Amino acid sequence: MKDLPEQELVRAARGGDADAFEALVRRYEKPVYALALRMCGNPADAQEAAQEAFLSAWQSLPFFRGEASFSTWLYRLASNASIDLLRREKRQRAVSLDDEELRLDLPDTRLTPHEEAERAELRETIQAGLNALPDDYRAVLILRELHQLSYQEISDTLDVDVGTVKSRISRGRKRLCEFLAKAGNLSPAASSKRAEKGGR
Repeated sequence: MKDLPEQELVRAARGGDADAFEALVRRYEKPVYALALRMCGNPADAQEAAQEAFLSAWQSLPFFRGEASFSTWLYRLASNASIDLLRREKRQRAVSLDDEELRLDLPDTRLTPHEEAERAELRETIQAGLNALPDDYRAVLILRELHQLSYQEISDTLDVDVGTVKSRISRGRKRLCEFLAKAGNLSPAASSKRAEKGGR
């Protein structure tokens, strides 16, 4: 069953087929958990948010109309569950990210100990910068920069219009670049050029 097309699995699951839903869970559990981990910042909360998202999906599946793809709908549930959890607990977040995902364009060469230390420092500063962003800005940056979703897919995922998505991405990038500049990891000129390039 796991090899069936997604549409067939969704159709069967909507009809109450638990095996079909389990196949969908296996197909999406890793990306959903990855999204929740980046939103929540620690494995325990990420696991809880992911489980909440899949539970919501199972309960709401009969009402899923297919206007967006199943994966986009699932990302929306995971994003909402993560934000709800963060707001409930009001805890400080730490984001689990790596350099490749943030597209820092660092050369793929063997690093000296000094370069390795600089890279680790930059990664920590980016994490701190993302932690400092409002949840709305943080969510759109994660979906755009890490999950490579289009503006329309982010709009569908977060249930906001495309203009709002673009605005939040622009403001989120600006705030993050300002944070990095203040921390000494990015010059203001470089940050503005990077934001322009990323906004295309």
